[in-house]
Amino acid sequence: MKQALQEDEPLYLTSDAIDKMKRRLERIQGEELPQAIVDVRRTGEFGDFSENAEYQEAKGRMRRLHDQATTIKEKLKVVIEIETPAAGSVVQMGSTVMLASDGGEKTFQIVGPQEADPVKGKLSFKSPLGAKLMGRSPGEEIEISTTTGKSTYRIVSVG
Repeated sequence: MKQALQEDEPLYLTSDAIDKMKRRLERIQGEELPQAIVDVRRTGEFGDFSENAEYQEAKGRMRRLHDQATTIKEKLKVVIEIETPAAGSVVQMGSTVMLASDGGEKTFQIVGPQEADPVKGKLSFKSPLGAKLMGRSPGEEIEISTTTGKSTYRIVSVG
């Protein structure tokens, strides 16, 4: 679950996430926005703006694209890139951690809250599990409480 960015909260992202944002901005500015502008001009020629659904839709799309571009630019101004730490060190942002539990082994990359997606193996350093992992080393065990009870994890490796 991605969290909204709070004004006073730093934006921690991996280089992959930063690159993805930059590509999205390039696509908006280079392809989608110019096409939206053309669509607004074309549909504006249909006549009465107040009853012109195509024009209203094109104008709304253009506004959304402008908003998306502005949001991405603002985020890129404040982003802090998560560096990939050395293998075998303690768990920190950017680490890839292999955990063992009764349910088997799972691997997670420790990321900022905005990039977190546990299903895709990206765990926020602010999540209950991520917070407990920070600063820990291979071989250590941690225990977290969940809605289904307590779970114990052993850190197999940190990369």
